Amino acid sequence: MNYIVIVAGGKGQRMGNEVPKQFLLIGKKPILMHTIERFHEYDKTLKIILVLPEEQQNLWKELCSKYSFTIEHQIVNGGTTRFESSLNGLSQIPEGNDGLVGIHDGVRPFVSVNTIKRCYDEAQLTCAAIPVMPLTESLRIVEKNGNSKSVERANYYNVQTPQVFNIMMAKMAFAQPYQESFTDDATVMEQFGCKISLVEGNQENIKITTPLDLKLAEILINEKQPKD
Repeated sequence: MNYIVIVAGGKGQRMGNEVPKQFLLIGKKPILMHTIERFHEYDKTLKIILVLPEEQQNLWKELCSKYSFTIEHQIVNGGTTRFESSLNGLSQIPEGNDGLVGIHDGVRPFVSVNTIKRCYDEAQLTCAAIPVMPLTESLRIVEKNGNSKSVERANYYNVQTPQVFNIMMAKMAFAQPYQESFTDDATVMEQFGCKISLVEGNQENIKITTPLDLKLAEILINEKQPKD
């Protein structure tokens, strides 16, 4: 049995909005609904675990009723850190399951089905797979003395989600104590000793965290709407 843990803990401060960013509307419904739909489109048997702050759960249920959103999913409480939220989601998966689990940002509604498939297919072979995209802009590193120098961008990638892992390995990895060096779920697995495989992501798979991201999301969603 395969799972997806969708982590949606945003509070919307960077948006300048009181509404949590995962509940903002694009294409006439909340961002989070689009995200869940992508995974349901990939595999209708995929078990969906939604990690939400406890204080946001009643609002989410109201939105599901308002927008007639019926894709089955389990809701669990978010934590104070991304690590803790992911751990809470993983804890809902029964022990002994040797399938795969993806962990995905709730505000990445434009992940493609092909990207999802590449992640799950590669993780089936290698234990851990994450989607990445090559950088398109130049990079410079700032040294301690304040000087900077260019670095070879071909050696660096933008990391996306879903990050997909073997369930048993993920549960063991997340039993580690939290470290500040855990910048995403893959770094937790890496610290545990797992090799992380890279697969191609998709350019549209943006994380919506700023007003500019939201404007881009509106453009992307409108392109997907059927034309009259």
